[in-house]
Amino acid sequence: MIIFSGLVEMPTGATGLMLNLIGLAVVMVLMMALPVTIAIAILGYRLWDIDSLIRRTLVYGALTVTLGVVYFGGVMGLQYLSSSVMNLESRNVTIVITTLAIAALFNPLRRRIQNDIDRRFYRRRYDAAKVMESFSEKLREEVDLDEMTKSILQVVEETMQPEEVGL
Repeated sequence: MIIFSGLVEMPTGATGLMLNLIGLAVVMVLMMALPVTIAIAILGYRLWDIDSLIRRTLVYGALTVTLGVVYFGGVMGLQYLSSSVMNLESRNVTIVITTLAIAALFNPLRRRIQNDIDRRFYRRRYDAAKVMESFSEKLREEVDLDEMTKSILQVVEETMQPEEVGL
């Protein structure tokens, strides 16, 4: 190998061919790494259920955007208030306050966004959850076995919608 002013001259002949084949093999292995890691993630974390993947993407995408807007608006708003009203130039305090507010908002906001997305896009699952919730409240008060059987059959028919129901 001969080096001229920072440029590398590739060897020719059998050595050059061998280096090209080795380089090609390395590139092919690296290109196969991406599909293999995606397959491992899909199988390992049970992401083959595309509905749950889309649902999580919608929930966490909306949550990220919402928290980003709240954080940016909170930092800008608090900095404006602290500089104009109190004549303070403390950026660290506003960032800490806004970060703590984001941490406190995370779970309630995630639940709210998840319920909204379920209600809008996954209506069947949302309705099934509501039916099961009302059934569990009704089941606590029910003592008659025949009425309980009718209620169970009705709930199963509403939520699962099978061809036949029997108990």
